[in-house]
Amino acid sequence: MSSNAQSRVGIECYHCGQITDEKSALYYDQKTFCCQGCKNVYQILKENHLEKYYELNKCSGISASFSENTYDYLDLPEIQSQIIEFTDGKIAKVTWEIPSIHCSSCIWLLENLHRIEKRIINSRVNFLRKTLSITFQSSSIRLSEVASLLARLGYAPFINLESENSQNRQTHFLRTEAQKKLILKIAVAGFCFGNIMLWSFPEYLGFDSQSQQTFKHWFSTLNVLLSIPVFFYSGRDYLISAWRSIREKYLNIDVPLAIGLIVLLIRSLYEIGTGTDAGYLDTLAGLVFFLLIGKWFQQFTYDTLRYDRDYESFFPLAVQKLMPDGSVQPIPIKKLQPSDRILVRNHELIPADSKLLSEHAIIDYSFVTGESMPVHVEEGQTIYAGGKQQGTSIWLEVIKPVSQSYLTQLWNQLDKKKDDSFETLQTTLSRYFTISLLGIAFGSLLFWGFSSDWSRGLNALGATLIIGCPCALALSSPFALGTAMRLLGKHKCYVKNTQTVEKIAQTDVIIFDKTGTITERSPEISFEPLQENLNVGTIFSKIYPLVSNSVHPLSIAIAEYIKNCESNYKAIHFQEVIGKGVSAQVEGEEIRIGNLSFVNEKAKVSNFLDETRVYVSINSTLVGYFKFKNKYRRGIGETIQNLQQKFPVYLLSGDNDSEKVRLLRFFESENSLKFFQKPTDKLAFVRQLLNKGYYPMMLGDGLNDAGALQSAWIGVAITENTALLTPAGDVILEASQITNIPNIIFFCQKAIRVVKISFGISLIYNAIGLSFAVSGTLSPLIAAILMPLSSLTVIGFTTLAVKFSESTLQKQLSK
Repeated sequence: MSSNAQSRVGIECYHCGQITDEKSALYYDQKTFCCQGCKNVYQILKENHLEKYYELNKCSGISASFSENTYDYLDLPEIQSQIIEFTDGKIAKVTWEIPSIHCSSCIWLLENLHRIEKRIINSRVNFLRKTLSITFQSSSIRLSEVASLLARLGYAPFINLESENSQNRQTHFLRTEAQKKLILKIAVAGFCFGNIMLWSFPEYLGFDSQSQQTFKHWFSTLNVLLSIPVFFYSGRDYLISAWRSIREKYLNIDVPLAIGLIVLLIRSLYEIGTGTDAGYLDTLAGLVFFLLIGKWFQQFTYDTLRYDRDYESFFPLAVQKLMPDGSVQPIPIKKLQPSDRILVRNHELIPADSKLLSEHAIIDYSFVTGESMPVHVEEGQTIYAGGKQQGTSIWLEVIKPVSQSYLTQLWNQLDKKKDDSFETLQTTLSRYFTISLLGIAFGSLLFWGFSSDWSRGLNALGATLIIGCPCALALSSPFALGTAMRLLGKHKCYVKNTQTVEKIAQTDVIIFDKTGTITERSPEISFEPLQENLNVGTIFSKIYPLVSNSVHPLSIAIAEYIKNCESNYKAIHFQEVIGKGVSAQVEGEEIRIGNLSFVNEKAKVSNFLDETRVYVSINSTLVGYFKFKNKYRRGIGETIQNLQQKFPVYLLSGDNDSEKVRLLRFFESENSLKFFQKPTDKLAFVRQLLNKGYYPMMLGDGLNDAGALQSAWIGVAITENTALLTPAGDVILEASQITNIPNIIFFCQKAIRVVKISFGISLIYNAIGLSFAVSGTLSPLIAAILMPLSSLTVIGFTTLAVKFSESTLQKQLSK
């Protein structure tokens, strides 16, 4: 590129902050905009006196671009029945995902929609879920108008079959209700715990000696009343889980917990009823409270992310169908039938296997097959569901219903459930702990009983079950791994649950997809001149009018590459030959851009396996070519090499082997590289590793990786934006963080080490307590101190230790 082009200083768009050149910039109200969409949004905000939007966050807007008829299908009754949450014929409410919500300005603007459109009653944003709930006057404004207003503002709603499926909405409702119940249980346990502790202080500290035990009697009665909702409401899930575990002849961590809770309650009621002591109701309430806090700590952070998908996630709600009267109208995708003729616009998904009726089409199958380059399709050929149209609108004739299309069959074939036999470290240790605890407890009873002291034996049995209650054991894993989940999320690595953290730590094989996973979405472009003393800047200026008017993906990429070049030239007699190239007259010269045979008929066609070339000719003379290569993510080579020092690392790519030579710079041998891999091939490879006893981690970004991601020991879905569609996986990782995979694995291993150490600490506490308990001489004061102290010690240690481990992770990530 010419030095003149390189030295140009861009101008910042007032609305979105994107850098644009002076020539293409738009001006309004003494402000600069990069496109008409940004200018339109600014005009809307100014007309409605909403300029405060820009005061909250400078350049926080989103460029708006959409077709006027994009949302017409939302006015269909069949579609509205799936979308509208409530309506009485006059007022309706709808909730949509808005992926572009990202800052306080977005929230402020979206919650002030009523000032722009008076027929909108109110709107509320859920920032974590990136959703917007809108209540509007359905009798005077159509649903499509509401969606179009959002799109004009740059906040286009994300609407697909899965997000509007009634079953998914019901699942979301049930999950939300479960969260509310958990919070209510925490509130009840916390309230009761605090008051029981308060009313127990006079007893523990001897402040009741002057009242002839009057306060003790009333406080103990109040403690009993408060312990009832804690035991039967807040703690009922642990009791039910323990009962089910025993019924299934399987011991989990809830069994000793339930036994401990029951013994705590029974012994406390006995001691308070007989007046012999104050009982352990404060310990019971505190244990339930901290257990529930640990459960909430695990669940609250990433419930907003979608780790599970089905094929409906990738379909639109409606398509444009050619009607018998010649009009084009939207219909629900579920009503699409063979022989229907549909219109598919630029960047829209092909919803069903179809025959191309238009002359040409350019289809991007990268998300389905992994092939990085778009495919040229001629009239009459089959286009498979899941591809995306690139360029002008095309007409298709449906040959298979949606339920039988390639995309659906692919998903159904790959949608296999993982083996759920994974047993957590906590479950394994708790089983042995439970057996040992029960053995010690009943052994103490028998020992003192055969020594003719059954009273002391019963006291030892109760004390052992109380002091041996695995509260510290039960709390260590949730708090340690819950903290690990939260800290990983700060680094844009979102894990599904705490069990996933454990499984990451056990990973021993790494598998990468290529396209979109270790490569950037945009290719690496360079220009190679074929003439000496060629003025490259002038060439770029002359070809810019051609590529900027082309719809081919490669032309669009070239236009973006040379967009900073000044061009006062105009192209006449412009012609685009699909699958070959573009040509036009510029300043009296015939310029052609495309494949070699198109720009120079006499030239011999060569196949360059390691790159894609777009040639340029002026008056039939070749002057150079643009070279396209996969652009590998920065630092990915070093990342792969670091991983290979500890794990076997493989590449499974649906693309061809043209990049083999470049990839061998990263991978140790050709045996690690597997090309032309169909989705079923990837799935088979993962299962082969699992059958050999390995724990493979699969990293991928496309539907062609979905089966392997779901079947792998750990599936990591790579995404440029966590709010947008990703394949199903155990982990959602932002693409910018893929080079941190070694550090993430190391961090999870350290987190598990912290859990093991905390288990050791809890066992030390139990050993100390049990040494008193089995002797039958354990005082209530010692038990009351040891149990909460052990719980607080473990919580503090696990949280601080994992945060300390994060400092190591942070240092690695900042390198």
